[in-house]
Amino acid sequence: MIAFLGLGRMGAPMARRLVGAGHKVTVWNRTPTELPGATVAESPAQAVADAELIVTMLSDPAAVEEVVRAAAPGLRPGSVLVEMSTIGPEAVAKVRDLLPETVALVDAPVLGSVRPAAEGTLAVFAGGAPEDVARVRDVLTVFGAVREAGPLGAGAALKLAVMSAMVPAQVMIAETLAYADGLGVDRTLLLDVLAGTPLAGLVERVRPAIESGPPETGYALGLAAKDMWLSTEGPGAVQTIAAAARDRLAAAERAGMGSRDITAIFDAALARPTQAPAVRKINPASVPATNGRYSHATRTGDLLFVSGQVALDENGEVVGEGDMGRQSEFILANLGRILADQGSSFDRVLHVRTFLTDMTRLGEYAGVRGRYFTGEPPASTTVEVPRLFQPGLLIEIEVVAVAS
Repeated sequence: MIAFLGLGRMGAPMARRLVGAGHKVTVWNRTPTELPGATVAESPAQAVADAELIVTMLSDPAAVEEVVRAAAPGLRPGSVLVEMSTIGPEAVAKVRDLLPETVALVDAPVLGSVRPAAEGTLAVFAGGAPEDVARVRDVLTVFGAVREAGPLGAGAALKLAVMSAMVPAQVMIAETLAYADGLGVDRTLLLDVLAGTPLAGLVERVRPAIESGPPETGYALGLAAKDMWLSTEGPGAVQTIAAAARDRLAAAERAGMGSRDITAIFDAALARPTQAPAVRKINPASVPATNGRYSHATRTGDLLFVSGQVALDENGEVVGEGDMGRQSEFILANLGRILADQGSSFDRVLHVRTFLTDMTRLGEYAGVRGRYFTGEPPASTTVEVPRLFQPGLLIEIEVVAVAS
């Protein structure tokens, strides 16, 4: 019996192929999902209880580790776990540590997207002891062509190496199209020319997405960003081009494209860059003027950064010399005016940083502060300093807030 853990875009068609090949299959998914012909388990441990072979096909290293931990108590001695996610060799080693010694492990990530998964034409990169790979080879051929990569972790390493070439190449073509658009080069003409170069295979693969619009998601952009992170963040990683592609993909993911097919990177590259938000200098007339060497606040977008405020009046004289409570009151009142000038308030403060010349007087300041910050308190830092920039000053307060 085979247990299949993870029925995402890739996992579901792969599990269906096992059922279609006549295997007895039990499936588990974080979101309960029916699979015709398969038994649905309520937990990973239940799914693997009677399984001789277990397949994990999950989104990232953390998900694999979580599911393997949950499954471990139910694993049978003598069974073998085939880890088919893209998680990298370090994560494979962690999975090995989570398994009982009596359970074998093969890492066998796949190259291909949803359609090859459904058709059984994936490339499977198998790593592990030869006898363990031999035990599972017939099952792996249900998914596609098996290439034995070497010892445990070698399949995961080979997958990352392949992706660190393929994914940046797609990002490069996207940037090339954006560059050509800026030069006025006809897009179809450019693709035709590139199709006559060593890039032909990749160009023909992405051409439909460029000319006909977004395809159904086969390889999600968010997963591509994760794969590039794995390729560039490991020990000794030196792939500067892959790192640039990773950053491009991460930006597109933050822009809401993570669930779309990787070809959405073409839309991201061709989009007109948005103008960087302006930085405004804020000096409200309702508070004493600065000495001209700083502004009371700066604002970019809806973020307001307020300079450290002290108890100095319009003549530069200390207000409430020696009186912590009075200086605190003066400063917080001025902070309130600056916040109000930008459509903000104390309940929209994200962080407050306070500098005191005598921490034993913290209670005096706290009593005043409590009248201004009346709800859930913001993030806060309070430090003692030997002195402030002018004699007689006991306290300085700066804040970061959200403005309207």
